[in-house]
Amino acid sequence: MKTAHALELVRAHSRFLTEEVERHPELLRALCAGAVLHRAVSYEDVRERLERSLLPGPPAARELARFRRREMLGILLRDLRGLADLAEITGALSTVADAILDVVYARLRTSLEARHGAPVFNGKACGFSIVALGKLGGEELNYSSDIDLMFVYDGPGETSGRDSISNHEFFKSLSTQLAELLSSYTPEGLAYRVDLRLRPDGRTGEICLSVDAATRYYETRARDWELQMLIKARAAAGDRGPARRLLDAVEPRIYDTSLDFNAIESVSQTRERIHERLASKRTGGNEINVKLCQGGIRDIEFLVQCLQRLHGGRERWLRHGGTLLSLFRLRDKGLLSPTEYARLASAYQFFRTLEHRLQIADDLQTHSLSLDPDALNQFARRMPPPAGGTEMTGNTLLEQLHVHREEVVEIYERVVHANQPDAPAQPQSNLVRSLDQRAPGLAASMAQRTPSRGAARFEHFLERVRQMPELMQLLDGDATLAARVIDLFDASPYLSEQLLRAPELLNEFTLFGAGPGNPPHGATPADLRRWYRREMFRTLCESVCLSKPVFDTLEETSRLGELAIAAAYDIAVREQPRRTQMMVIALGRLGMREFDLGSDADLIFVVPNREAAELEYWTKVAEKIIDVLTSYTGEGVIFSVDTRLRPNGREGALVQTEQAYKSYFESRAEAWEGMAFMKSHAVAGDINRATDFLNELQELDWRRYGQGERSIDDLRRMRMRLEKEMGEANPLKAGPGGYYDTDFTLMYLRLRSAGIFFKHLSTPRRIDIVEKMGHLDRDDAAFLREAAAFYRAIDHGLRLIHGHAEGALPTSPMELEILGDLVHRWTGRNDPLPERLEGIRTQTRAVFDRLFRCE
Repeated sequence: MKTAHALELVRAHSRFLTEEVERHPELLRALCAGAVLHRAVSYEDVRERLERSLLPGPPAARELARFRRREMLGILLRDLRGLADLAEITGALSTVADAILDVVYARLRTSLEARHGAPVFNGKACGFSIVALGKLGGEELNYSSDIDLMFVYDGPGETSGRDSISNHEFFKSLSTQLAELLSSYTPEGLAYRVDLRLRPDGRTGEICLSVDAATRYYETRARDWELQMLIKARAAAGDRGPARRLLDAVEPRIYDTSLDFNAIESVSQTRERIHERLASKRTGGNEINVKLCQGGIRDIEFLVQCLQRLHGGRERWLRHGGTLLSLFRLRDKGLLSPTEYARLASAYQFFRTLEHRLQIADDLQTHSLSLDPDALNQFARRMPPPAGGTEMTGNTLLEQLHVHREEVVEIYERVVHANQPDAPAQPQSNLVRSLDQRAPGLAASMAQRTPSRGAARFEHFLERVRQMPELMQLLDGDATLAARVIDLFDASPYLSEQLLRAPELLNEFTLFGAGPGNPPHGATPADLRRWYRREMFRTLCESVCLSKPVFDTLEETSRLGELAIAAAYDIAVREQPRRTQMMVIALGRLGMREFDLGSDADLIFVVPNREAAELEYWTKVAEKIIDVLTSYTGEGVIFSVDTRLRPNGREGALVQTEQAYKSYFESRAEAWEGMAFMKSHAVAGDINRATDFLNELQELDWRRYGQGERSIDDLRRMRMRLEKEMGEANPLKAGPGGYYDTDFTLMYLRLRSAGIFFKHLSTPRRIDIVEKMGHLDRDDAAFLREAAAFYRAIDHGLRLIHGHAEGALPTSPMELEILGDLVHRWTGRNDPLPERLEGIRTQTRAVFDRLFRCE
């Protein structure tokens, strides 16, 4: 293959790889020489090239990102020349990821063992597995996929070195370093976006688990979709043993021979909700999301997994993570007809090829095909031509896409729904009749209102509570409490699931209005987790059942976060108390007292200058605080902690002196770092000293960023960069007119307030202060209060539906109805959410443009 032709192909398909070959033309010359492109990608070759390209020791993020780009260049040329089919391309992309993971793991482990010694389990080296899920688990990675990972190790023990730590601490540090290293942005891009949310307990779960702890979770607490997700699980790197032990133990639950279509269908019915969790945005009518649209990639994958779970208990041949190979095996066993197989396989290859062409252009994880005629025609020329050699046009592409979608939908409905019962059962009627005798008060409450959206969960809850006389008596004897519980099952899927898992939380309904209580005196970490779980559950239930204004709720949840951190600090210093105290400072959402369910706590740790010689001690205290807050137990974690906002980020010391911070902010801090500290306050340790310290930092901020036009220019550029990078994935926050417009507006107005220290930082309070200072007129202030409450209400509602943040309104009518009900409770407005959101966005951007003089 001639170099000039290769360059022409790359230029036609990938802007980011074009930049790479223009900087390094020798890359194309090497690939085009000899038979390099005609050889399949092998793991051994990729690993050897990677090892050869790296300097000794732990690799730098930039080296990994550069290596991935260069490997992708060869894979793309094989793809465009037709030298490899879809399975080979996705397999090659997965092989590169596997090799990078394994080399990074090995080097990080060697580095940690040099410091702490080797971790030991039962007298032998403790194994550690990097378990791949999702596309990487199925060895069907995209050009720009997230990699879904889970980390497991053999079991408890300690390292063998002089500076010994527990196996858990060792592998937690290794896991964290690995995830951060791969996800770090560099001038060469990043290696991979690492997604750990599929691990046990999701975002709130421990980053790594022993095999026994993970097994217990999947055997006792995992939801059905979590078991279905494990179909694609495999050991991608590290030691294979721990992953194999885990998957062998839980495989009987994944492929339970007693499963029927009722159980499978219950998972299938969640696919719209899962689509929304993964959707990058609401695409409207101007584009098609080929992954999440009806009849798209996700429907094919769901169909395959449903059939695998239904029949895999009896047919081990069906147990495979790859979609294409699984389709073939389903046909081989007669579970798909030859026609069904041909249509599904053809559709899957078409959609995945289209997805690849979308992603390779700019190395973006996009699945949306623009329907603009010019853009569509231009894109069609990058797709393989139709059979017969005719030219692919925009219209031809759309026709093929619609045919594939219709065929997938037809097969999905026929196969998945074919064995449904003719009529749904009505089990609740028997349950209600039994309540007439056993709990007449509850029966009367249910006669007045029975859950509609949450009926199945509520019925399951009642079945459990019937075996708990004290809780049943509580429901039966308090009509107000019963009405609130019924309301909760309709209003919050997440909170009702928590109540279903732990019915004893029903007692929290008797404490409504009590406000956050203090952690138990002398609490252990386990005591603290139980306290936080109860208090957070009650606070969130009050938010729903009492229709509390959203900022009142966020004030209370923030207070809970602060109390938990202060208690963790007390635990950390209890064994070796000191007269001097460290300063624990919160930034981000906790810093501005708008902490919520699923929020990370952004924390920094500062000590007085005189404690510079004691940094080793204080670092251990900080690590203990983080461990108390984030360690996984059977009850989950308290919340995640992010410490990267310290000077020099993850490369900087965890604990630093006041002077180190001041020196950094006087000369080296970037503008965004200074802005981050404008939303901070002390939460533990020496509160008064920390408050004075933050006041001094703010003065440094103002001297660097608050004078002249620099601040407005810096802030405008920062805001536009966030909109470009995050607006598509998170339109509610980062899109035009999103929450960030209000946030940046208030930061700019605050920088105009020289010498004023903002001790209270919530959005409504910031608006009040800048209005009283004359920087914001009454109408703009009133609107920004309304917009802030609206955006926070949407965010809070989405968290109560899913258990974590979401970036866009749901597309499911049911979830949009639930969210609308919640927002109405907190704002008093009942107009349709999409229309109101559009109006808020437009007016918010108008205020932003006027104040930042963008018109």
